[in-house]
Amino acid sequence: MSFLIVKNLSQVMKFKGYLIAGFSGGLIASIFIIFFLMYHPIPLAGGNSAFLYINGSRMQVSGLNDKNVNLYIINGQDMRDEIIPKIFKETLPSVVHITSTLKNTSIHPFPINSSGSGIILTSNGYILTNNHVIISQTKSTVVLYNGKEYKANLIGRDPITDIAIIKIPATNLKPAHLGNSSKLQIGVAAIAIGNPFRFTNTLTVGVISALNRSFRTNGGYVIYNAIQTDAAINPGNSGGPLLNLKGEVIGINTAIFSTTAAFQGIGLAIPINNAKKVAQDIITIGRVPRAWMGITGKDFTHKLDENTSINAGALVVSVDPRGPSYGILRGNNGTFGKKNFTLGDIIVEIDGRKIRDMNDVIQVVLSHKIGDKIKVKFFREGKLYEAEITMAERPKNL
Repeated sequence: MSFLIVKNLSQVMKFKGYLIAGFSGGLIASIFIIFFLMYHPIPLAGGNSAFLYINGSRMQVSGLNDKNVNLYIINGQDMRDEIIPKIFKETLPSVVHITSTLKNTSIHPFPINSSGSGIILTSNGYILTNNHVIISQTKSTVVLYNGKEYKANLIGRDPITDIAIIKIPATNLKPAHLGNSSKLQIGVAAIAIGNPFRFTNTLTVGVISALNRSFRTNGGYVIYNAIQTDAAINPGNSGGPLLNLKGEVIGINTAIFSTTAAFQGIGLAIPINNAKKVAQDIITIGRVPRAWMGITGKDFTHKLDENTSINAGALVVSVDPRGPSYGILRGNNGTFGKKNFTLGDIIVEIDGRKIRDMNDVIQVVLSHKIGDKIKVKFFREGKLYEAEITMAERPKNL
């Protein structure tokens, strides 16, 4: 099993001090671990409003279309008994169980199995799941809610967002109802359906605990704007849906934060708006074209240069000669830690948005398309400059 080891909770959000490791022995209880929710047995073994009346109190429910509005005059337990079973019944046909096996090789002397979940996107067999659910160079098996099995073909994968698309030779499937993750609120109900530890068709309920979380995948990529939930999710839930009370998919369950290898109340899901765009690109063109600035960098602090008056920014470490920033921005040429090192440019603003760290730069770039022009303000040797950079396409080997 592979997982990420984090030294303390603050590192979950700041991405400092991560180690990627594989363990087959015991775990030190004090180490924090983010597990990707895929079960690996160890080898050898916007709209209108309606109101809910709950216990005599009126609660507004926004974002409903007229034709979907249902009013319930119920108490809290009745709400669970009425609404959630209906959501489960309507959503279950759109949720699948995915398994894959890496057979014996010289590198892997024992077979490696994985188990995860996925959601049906189209009636003709396109399925969305996490990239880490699909083991490289294997055939996956998809099991529907009714027990029917199909061999799946990999259509495409995107390690950067941890999204993969597979397809099964089936028709008349029931696609999941995809929602809008841009209008979520902390405290609203969240429902997870999946196959934790191979216990198929499992439903758990919680709330959205936080928004805009960030975490690293086991490939080292950072997932931004993740949804945090306390709905119980565990290894095997990866790729399955996180739902709202309208039965819409608002996220793809992907990871948990834990000290014990079991769920402890912090689950992380990729927002469905992010996943939809990636899925569309994979299905239509087989890849995910991305805007690229062509730089590497790190967070700027006074520890790097105590003589500057700059409080925060993104320090350019290197500039790729293939990229659009080459000849415009300047890095430090790998001279950190050496006497009289060269300080690279410090980016403090892009398109009017203040840049506090390198994560801000990455999020700005991800929000742009290839060919977009951005205005970058940066400090060089104590002077403020502004330059225009045209986004290029990220090379396939990056």
